[in-house]
Amino acid sequence: MSSGHTLTQSALRFPLKVLVKGNVVPPSPISDLNIDIEKPIVYVLPFESNVDLLSVRRRAIQLGLPDPLQPLEVGGKSFRRYVFISTGKLDRDNDTLDSLGSQSLFTQLLKLHREQPDLDVQLIPTTVMWGRKPGKEGRDKPYLENLSSWNKMRAVLVSGRDCMIRFSPLVSMRYMADSRGSDETIAQKLARVARIHFSRQKLAASGPSLPSRDVLFERLIKSEAINKAIADEAAAKNISVEKAEQHALKIMDEIAAKFSYSLIKQGNFVLTWLWNRLYQGINVSNASTVRKLAQDGHEIVYVPCHRSHMDYLLLSYILYHEGMVPPHIAAGVNLNFFPAGPIFRRGGAFFIRRSFKGNKLYSTIFREYLAELFAKGYSVEYFSEGGRSRTGRLLQAKTGMLAMTVQAMLRGLNRPVTLVPVYIGYEHVMEVSTYAKELRGKRKEKENAGQVLRTIRKLRNFGQGYVNFGEPIPLNQYLNENVPEWRESIGAAEGTKPAWMTPTVNAIAEKMMTHINDAAAANALTLTATALLASRQRALTKESLINQINCYLSILRNVPYTSYATMPDSSAEELVAHATSLDKFVVDSDSMGEIISLDRHQSVLMTYYRNNIIHMLALPSLLAQLIIQLPDCTLTRLKRNIAVLYPFLQKELFLSYDSEQLEDKVEQIVQEFLSQQLIEVEGDRVNLNQTNIHTLQLLSRTISETLQRYSIALNLLAAQPELAQTELEMRCQDIAQRLGRLHGINAPEFFDKGVFAALFSTLKEQGYLNAEGECDIERTKKLAQGLLEILSPEVKLTIKEGIAQAV
Repeated sequence: MSSGHTLTQSALRFPLKVLVKGNVVPPSPISDLNIDIEKPIVYVLPFESNVDLLSVRRRAIQLGLPDPLQPLEVGGKSFRRYVFISTGKLDRDNDTLDSLGSQSLFTQLLKLHREQPDLDVQLIPTTVMWGRKPGKEGRDKPYLENLSSWNKMRAVLVSGRDCMIRFSPLVSMRYMADSRGSDETIAQKLARVARIHFSRQKLAASGPSLPSRDVLFERLIKSEAINKAIADEAAAKNISVEKAEQHALKIMDEIAAKFSYSLIKQGNFVLTWLWNRLYQGINVSNASTVRKLAQDGHEIVYVPCHRSHMDYLLLSYILYHEGMVPPHIAAGVNLNFFPAGPIFRRGGAFFIRRSFKGNKLYSTIFREYLAELFAKGYSVEYFSEGGRSRTGRLLQAKTGMLAMTVQAMLRGLNRPVTLVPVYIGYEHVMEVSTYAKELRGKRKEKENAGQVLRTIRKLRNFGQGYVNFGEPIPLNQYLNENVPEWRESIGAAEGTKPAWMTPTVNAIAEKMMTHINDAAAANALTLTATALLASRQRALTKESLINQINCYLSILRNVPYTSYATMPDSSAEELVAHATSLDKFVVDSDSMGEIISLDRHQSVLMTYYRNNIIHMLALPSLLAQLIIQLPDCTLTRLKRNIAVLYPFLQKELFLSYDSEQLEDKVEQIVQEFLSQQLIEVEGDRVNLNQTNIHTLQLLSRTISETLQRYSIALNLLAAQPELAQTELEMRCQDIAQRLGRLHGINAPEFFDKGVFAALFSTLKEQGYLNAEGECDIERTKKLAQGLLEILSPEVKLTIKEGIAQAV
């Protein structure tokens, strides 16, 4: 390093320390990127810049990475620990080890890898972005640019607090040397790929340039589909084309977002304050997968579950902090009230009416607007459930937006489209009390400013929040594998709908919801709620509660639900302590210790949190129920019964395992029960371990209410197969309400008519009912009897009495 560089860097260190506060992505690069700090590391930066280098240096040292300014000693030779891909000038001396030129350094390092088989230098591409403003369409360049000294100084002053330092996945030079060779051509390719990488970084972090709304509307109004819809509107309503066109422009103004980077930047400070006030921490899992998709140029469609109005804000906030551009969000038009509507619109929200059936002009404009977002490369977010879940379970997907996504692909998008399922969970949902009232019949309150102010006044610590990114669904790949002829429909005439569209969209929707549940997050509150709700009196001693949560943790850790699901690292004792600190449980003490319980009001609310993770424990709970209730229980009989019941649970709870995986999972869970000493196995026979029967009973009750619902429906269907489905659903609901009152079942979904409607749909899929609703009596009676066998005697009697009275 020359003395000139040393003096410049020394002079810059203090002002940069004061002015620059870089947000690091990922926040823990050593663990997130699997960096081995024992191996040599070289930082690769896009442009020659002491400001960038020193900004990286400060954060690298703080994160435990080596100092970029310290020389790298390899094979008795000294190299710079950093390299600039573009120096802004020709290399002065390409043959010296001290050259700034990336090609020169890469060539020499590759040569050393050829000579030293154990050497593995790690290249870490590192980007420094001074602000992430996307720019205006037609005026700003979408790729990363080198800044002049004056512009860099201005960037530090204006955006020093909005600086992002991005460490990308490392490149192993050992791998490059072994797989690609070590000549100068490979060094050139490395430098070229690095340049492309850095340009893509800019697009992933800032998004494409934004058009003005006037330009966007002008482009939309000229589209062939909207022109035709305007003409049809004029003819249908007997108005002039000009008047119909003005109406179209009003619809566009109602729908379209007005994305503002300034609002995103300012909102970041507000939301940071909000999350710190509300939550003890926000846990993010698997964001690296999404960063790679953005880096690789995918059109990303985020499809989160919908628990709360906070979801909109939280996901955008997390994506921004993970180095990605916040998406354009499909929001219900009910949120377009002052002052929230204009703020949401500037944050990327575009508004959609709950229904636009029969309104051809509106539906055409909305479809064209969505296609425009995809065509320009904006990431999009929509909630496929259509509304917030009031029960804590995933709702069946509404497929309208998904169908429009596939239709946009048929326009011939030049980028792959990928759905990214997102599980969002909370230890406290702000609206949960309101949900309970709505489920008891209270009308939903219309969103308004007063409601927002009342909510803000209640802000307090709500525990932890969770954002888990699930397994992506590449739509192009899915269609190639399942609908090979789909490309024949690209560019088809407007309004034509391929025969494969509806069944394919339905199948993708099912897969999408399953992938959301695959990424579920178990936490202190959901586990504690699950255990207490399984107790008859909604109360357990502290020791029993800890023991039960230990049972859940062992199952989730030793037989993981999926690789995307997360569970706490804390011990059961720590989880119980955290859960009770949230002031949702009654804690009493007597001479023998503490008793933790739920009062009547909280018992209803806690079903919401249990339902967030009920799918993760559904199969172990079913297995426990069968072991407890079946006489002469054998492993063979367990597998046979589970094979019959599992399709119903899979459909209702969006369970992950397919029929091929099921038997192996059952065997794994049996082994886990054995290791926890819950059961004893002699050959094929499975026996209860009476010492730990209470733990197994509590586990079994997680799914028992679901089995009781199935029993009501199947036994009523077997008794009155001639009844129409609507009448069957109503009578099932009546019996369920009676059973709930008599046995203290307070889960709102237990007597939800919609759950019974979904069950009858599954009965048709499984062949118990045909397309005309006619019942296969023999199969239905056999399943109905099998369900009665695995229920407790008192519940069984209540169901029989209820059906007798209904008949």
